[in-house]
Amino acid sequence: MINKTQSRATQQFVPIDEVRDGIVVLKDGSLRAILIASSLNFSLKSEDEKNSIILQFQEFLNSLDFSVQIFMESRRLDIRPYLALLEERHKEQVNELMKIQTQEYIEFIRTFTENTNIMTKSFFIVVPYTPAVMQGKKVSRLFGKKQVSAPQAKADNFEENRTQIEQRMAIVEQGLVRSGVRTAQLGTEEIIELFYKLFNPGETEKPIQVKT
Repeated sequence: MINKTQSRATQQFVPIDEVRDGIVVLKDGSLRAILIASSLNFSLKSEDEKNSIILQFQEFLNSLDFSVQIFMESRRLDIRPYLALLEERHKEQVNELMKIQTQEYIEFIRTFTENTNIMTKSFFIVVPYTPAVMQGKKVSRLFGKKQVSAPQAKADNFEENRTQIEQRMAIVEQGLVRSGVRTAQLGTEEIIELFYKLFNPGETEKPIQVKT
């Protein structure tokens, strides 16, 4: 049994301070934005299309003056919600033939998924931003600025840094669009869900649903 002391000790190894407005704030003050990206069926492309995609992606990487992290999450697809939906449809059927066919389809899906590992893959791009380290007191003395409260200074710094990381996200999005890859920024709830699943791999596995 895990007690509160052990839980606090575990949290010390997680470098996240908070997730705010879809931005991950690390304990060292740096920020991370996470984009989920669509996939391309590269094998179905013609040779010219493949070469074009590779060239565009190469140009995108060469155009970046900051680092990004690209990672793929592969999880077994949880088919239970779909089976539950089919069971509801089966109960609503009034046509006896359709009722039989629906039941057979449910059994087929259940048997197939039990014997086959159906995986779902998600692709993410992590965009970082590390603010320049400044001594607040020295700067305020130099420019004759009034001292502000710590919470207000933290809020002002977050807004300023968020502007910087949003500019980087725009660069990444534009570069990937040229390669045929669509992206969407994860919101606060999606980020929390993502990290929860990463730290709790044994939990029910469902693909991340991005709100549009």
